[in-house]
Amino acid sequence: MTKHYRVAILGSGFGGLGMAAQLKRAGIDNFAVFEKADSVGGVWRDNTYPGAACDTQAHVYCFTFFPHLRVSQMFAGGDEMLGYQVALKDAFGIEENMHYSSEIVSAVWNDTEAYWEITCDNGEKYTADFFVPAWGQLNSPKIPNWKGRENFKGEQFHSANWRHDLDLTGKKVISIGSAASAVQYVPEVAKVAGKLEVFMRSANYILPREQINFTAEQLDEFTANPEKFEESRREIHNMREAGFERTRNNTGAQEEGKQEALAYLAEAVADPELRAKLTPDYDFGCKRILRTSFFYPALQRDNVEVVTEGIDHFTEKGIVTTDGVEHEADVIIYGTGFYSQNFQGKLQIIGRDGVSLADRWGTEDAEAYIGLTVDGFPNMFLMYGPNTNLNHNSVVTMLEIQQRHVLDALEQTAELDKASVEVRPEVLREFNEKLQKEMELSSFSSDCSSWYKNSKGKVINNWSGTVEEYRQLAEKFNPRDFVVRSGETEVTL
Repeated sequence: MTKHYRVAILGSGFGGLGMAAQLKRAGIDNFAVFEKADSVGGVWRDNTYPGAACDTQAHVYCFTFFPHLRVSQMFAGGDEMLGYQVALKDAFGIEENMHYSSEIVSAVWNDTEAYWEITCDNGEKYTADFFVPAWGQLNSPKIPNWKGRENFKGEQFHSANWRHDLDLTGKKVISIGSAASAVQYVPEVAKVAGKLEVFMRSANYILPREQINFTAEQLDEFTANPEKFEESRREIHNMREAGFERTRNNTGAQEEGKQEALAYLAEAVADPELRAKLTPDYDFGCKRILRTSFFYPALQRDNVEVVTEGIDHFTEKGIVTTDGVEHEADVIIYGTGFYSQNFQGKLQIIGRDGVSLADRWGTEDAEAYIGLTVDGFPNMFLMYGPNTNLNHNSVVTMLEIQQRHVLDALEQTAELDKASVEVRPEVLREFNEKLQKEMELSSFSSDCSSWYKNSKGKVINNWSGTVEEYRQLAEKFNPRDFVVRSGETEVTL
């Protein structure tokens, strides 16, 4: 007999584990978390490159119901981020709900029974009243298909699939990319490589990471008096909320952010030629604003060179740039990002009337009401869906808001037989039109190449306002925005 769950969760990163913990807190234990790997962690499990760390303060990069009281640094390393997730799983007894090595390959809505039919790659089948995909936005590594890449005879890998078995000591290394991952691993590679060439398509605005290492006494105080931790969380949250104005074009706040970043560049890089290469030529906030205190010093090492010429083709020995120069390498590392707008990956999701989510969205036009629900796909709530990414505050706070929304929907429909909730098409359309209108004032819509936008310039990934504005809109499930049914009968809650 097919196992039935109240909720099926896809993924065990922050979104999936947080949702599971929230269900446990609400007394709902009839759920399953389907994880394709053999352990929890999401991006913090997968991205193990040297120097991996969180560029958001740890005191806001955790759930309010499970504060990271003993995190050792304000900008925590990847190992502590993963450790927090394991601790979260253990604290709420989620292990018993885990299905490891179980990648969901299809989810099909059964309109008659009002549940989702789930199939995993191991052939196991399940059903669930509610389906919560928590696949994230940065889980599918991207490597551009440059001409001749297959000809290179050396080693090559993406930063999200780091080759820990490969000793880079003394090697000639090329790193392609200079964004969020690269600024963390480049300083570490530079320490051991014989020669490191950093291929940079465009410069980024960088602010220094003002690291705080907590003393044992401070950690003991946070543990004994969690309100001190909460006070720190509130201060950081409010400070970062105020920083949202920096992402609005043609504002004094945006100019202030730009000048702060350029002042740091001028202070950190003495050579005018290198400084010119590292000076962005687009609006502040158009791309992700990076925080690191180690990248600029690494680029000034004797064994490091910044290459800004474009890539023409690969050879057996390395890469030929558009100026005709061949750059030889033993190892090529791709810090080239992710397929950030292909949310569902290869997963087949079939909603009402046999419509697939892939067809509903197309290749790069993902949209969802408050980033959570899509018309035609009843009882499906996305974690970290379209237009819920941030450039100014903690996405974990956004996830917690979304999880509360899902809990509210579950509670409001708990007494209905064969309950289904589906966002009204006009509600999603009006929401998206308003959001995209607001984006016209945002630096996210400026003229630069970023993973926030599709090829037509439409911002797919980012939220258009502050976290508190999102909270007011999304924390509660508003049944007026949905078609609510009990079986075939539409009902009013």
